[in-house]
Amino acid sequence: MNEIASGLFHWTARHPNIGADVSSYYLLPERVLIDPMVPEEGLDWFAEQGAPEHVLLSNRHHYRDSGRFAERFGCAVHASRPGMHEFADDQPVEPFDWGEELPGGVTAHESGAICPDDGVFHIPSHSALSVADGVINYGGLGFVPEEHLGDDPDAIKRTIRESYAPLAERLEFDNLLIAHGDPIVGGGREALREFAAG
Repeated sequence: MNEIASGLFHWTARHPNIGADVSSYYLLPERVLIDPMVPEEGLDWFAEQGAPEHVLLSNRHHYRDSGRFAERFGCAVHASRPGMHEFADDQPVEPFDWGEELPGGVTAHESGAICPDDGVFHIPSHSALSVADGVINYGGLGFVPEEHLGDDPDAIKRTIRESYAPLAERLEFDNLLIAHGDPIVGGGREALREFAAG
């Protein structure tokens, strides 16, 4: 568990379905998890530091280990309304709408270029923006592999850039929290602007 800013924790864990490490985040003062996997330290770390109360999913594919957190701590799990069809009866998830303020003072915004439920979370208390699958960071901001971008990858890439450009302009943030890859601590807004500009 790495505290990348005051009260903001990041960690990676291997996702069994994709065979790669993915990133998760915990807003400790707000008791809010984003796209959680169970870290190497286990669930006891959260019991010792402060138990989570809510889980926010940046898209429907990021349920990950949310069920384990819900079972242990009674967390409510929240996902955007367009992705609600994905969840099974044993995965109770509460829908939210774009523009809605969520627990922890987080606001959900649509990016939606890859899928209709793909979004970003604006987190003013940590000067952060959390992104789902539209952008990854492995040594620099980029796109997911083209096999995940449908029949016309170039068109999807243009749409991704077009969706992030206005968000980077109108939302104030310094830290960029990436679901696939490393977060950018400081300078995240400028990095997203440059990515959106191509």
